Amino acid sequence: MLALAGIVLLHITAIILLLVTTLDNAWWVTDKMSTDVWGRWLLQGSTWHYTNLPTTKYPEEYLQVVQATSILACIFAILALFVFVAQLFTLGKGQRFVFSGILQMISCLSIMIAASVYTSEFQFHKAEDGGGFGHSYALAWVSFVLTFLLAVTYIVLRKKSE
Repeated sequence: MLALAGIVLLHITAIILLLVTTLDNAWWVTDKMSTDVWGRWLLQGSTWHYTNLPTTKYPEEYLQVVQATSILACIFAILALFVFVAQLFTLGKGQRFVFSGILQMISCLSIMIAASVYTSEFQFHKAEDGGGFGHSYALAWVSFVLTFLLAVTYIVLRKKSE
């Protein structure tokens, strides 16, 4: 029972990290700018102002890939949790949670694609802005590791008898 609670807690943690990664505005940060996959926050005086991302610096097709795959990662992780809970009640004794594991692996691959595309296509900012990758970017990679561990756990895990 304790192992089950730990798995569910780890899954909820991974979902929260995926949501923060997708929604927070810190994929690329400098002293006067914070950028996410949706827009840019600029510091003017003492207040932050939201602006759209310039399409000259941020190629729209790559940005849409990052947006779509990070949203898909959230959707598949949430879906995997619901499927896991449903499988707890419907699977027979000794069967594996393969479907939950597959959904979690798709979530894992989605966030990996988002972070990899962002890394490869938006690396040029380092020379221009003097900034660095923010905490949302780091959380994307932490989420990748958590979702991968959960996917492997679900595939290996067998339902025990009560």
